[in-house]
Amino acid sequence: MPTRHAWHEAGVTTLPVMFGYLPLGAAFGILAIEVGIPAWGAVLMSLVIYAGAGQFLAVALLAAGAGLVEVAVATLMLNSRHLFYALSLLKRFQGAGWRKPYLVFALTDETYSLLTTHSGERGLDHAQAFRISLLDQLWWVLGTVAGVLIGTTLAFDSRGIEFALTALFIVLTLEQVRRLRQWLPFAIALVTGLGAVLLLPDRHLLLGAIGAASLVLLADYRRRQDPPEDDPA
Repeated sequence: MPTRHAWHEAGVTTLPVMFGYLPLGAAFGILAIEVGIPAWGAVLMSLVIYAGAGQFLAVALLAAGAGLVEVAVATLMLNSRHLFYALSLLKRFQGAGWRKPYLVFALTDETYSLLTTHSGERGLDHAQAFRISLLDQLWWVLGTVAGVLIGTTLAFDSRGIEFALTALFIVLTLEQVRRLRQWLPFAIALVTGLGAVLLLPDRHLLLGAIGAASLVLLADYRRRQDPPEDDPA
């Protein structure tokens, strides 16, 4: 595939992420400036941490006076699900060469969704996966830069802007449903998510929902792997 056409195709693929990351990255930039993080620090976080919700959590903790160790541990816990993303794609990343470290680093929820949705029948195109991952982070960094500029030059009421993250997840989920046409994973996610909301405190909600969904999916996987017993004659 010609390079120019490949970048154009990657850009089209990342459009849903762009419409989510630009406002959400801007929201992060504005909030970072509001709590006293320098502009360069906010942009650096988006370049080297690149953790979306984890960056919002870090900003909130820093604003509350938390130490760097507490911020690091909380961010690691919140983004621990990314370890499973990387593990599930390690085989697909085989042969990616110098692109592999960045492909693993850049596995956000949205990029993972795009890479798993757009894998062709012959497997993952590493060069195209790299372009998609790089463009996704570019949208996030550009949003952060815009937010920093707004936060340092304008008086801005940021209430409610964090809903961009929820809206982005909804759009990507609907896209996965439309393409995969498998109802079971989404039904499990819905039931375990609602169960966590009803039964768990807020601080354990995310990990509880992820853990429950993982257990149910593993049980379903084991059920599919076990050969059916022969009927007695």
